[in-house]
Amino acid sequence: MTTTAETAAGTRLHDPTIRGFASDNYSGVHPEVLAALAAANDGHQVSYGEDDYTARLQELMEEHFGPGIECFPVFNGTGANVLSLQSLLPRWGAVVCASTAHINMDENGAPERIGGIKLLHVPTPDGKLTPELIDREAWGWGDEHRAQPLAVSITQTTELGTCYTPDEVRAIADHAHSKGMKLHMDGARLANAAAHLQVPLRAFTRDAGVDILSFGGTKNGLLFGEVVVALNPEAAHGLVYLRKMNMQLASKMRFMSAQFIALLEGDLWLRSASHANAMATRLRTAVDTIDGVQPTQKTESNGVFAILPDGVADRLRKSFRFYDWDEAAGEVRWMCSFDTTEEDIDAFVAAIRHELRADASGQSS
Repeated sequence: MTTTAETAAGTRLHDPTIRGFASDNYSGVHPEVLAALAAANDGHQVSYGEDDYTARLQELMEEHFGPGIECFPVFNGTGANVLSLQSLLPRWGAVVCASTAHINMDENGAPERIGGIKLLHVPTPDGKLTPELIDREAWGWGDEHRAQPLAVSITQTTELGTCYTPDEVRAIADHAHSKGMKLHMDGARLANAAAHLQVPLRAFTRDAGVDILSFGGTKNGLLFGEVVVALNPEAAHGLVYLRKMNMQLASKMRFMSAQFIALLEGDLWLRSASHANAMATRLRTAVDTIDGVQPTQKTESNGVFAILPDGVADRLRKSFRFYDWDEAAGEVRWMCSFDTTEEDIDAFVAAIRHELRADASGQSS
């Protein structure tokens, strides 16, 4: 039966009771963010970032990261990463990153094709770079036959759900800077890292030597939008032009900025990330007790990685959507969000137990 609200706003096309663990992008928009969008919707505001909301966002970012930074709202994470890296590098520059980095595995060649950037990727056991790992590709300066390694990119938290400590980021920053390289941080899940570390956002970014940051919002309850934050503006060049060239300049930017104001003006960013982390911890604690589930990484944010017996993942996916991480190894990824509930976790754990019992008895559900 269609409700009055549905008739007024459009027919709902999905079943909101269906839950999944595939991505923190699957969740809807946090109600406080929706309210902020509605509040920003009345009247007219100057376009292309000359609005009151974008000015307020700059103030809030300075409260979190300190004065002298520059903020550039963009549409998405891939755009934020490409834009950030382009601003750090000359045309002959290259970026050292982990093999599992989003810029290497999940951005469909955008850094190379759109950014014109060579990626020098290094295998890591846990998604985290170290100075020693960076040095596997940080060489060849002055060699005209080799793309010049002039930047390092790290992800916080990593694609494997692990988290850099402030000291680890500082060690990387100091090492990179000593070699004349700059440091970019892909902070798609930056809030989850702060929630895990229990430190301010700047403690493992600006204070630790990061030059430029892709600040994530979509995975933490926003409708859309990320912010490129030049923590060291002297290291980044041409962002105002590159954003337009990369098709990342929003005309109605107030709606991007209003969402981040809702996130950052109070503690919504931390509440949402802390809850998502707590749900992942609940899931990890439960699966640690289940024979047949083999966790593969530390759970330091809102994701759990594990290996399941053959066939179990496909049967589970009939009820709960999630992705394979390493299909050959049987490794899967389970992500929690700001709106994941304890009931969601408990129902999923019960389904895992059921499928493993069925697998042990030679039956399938």
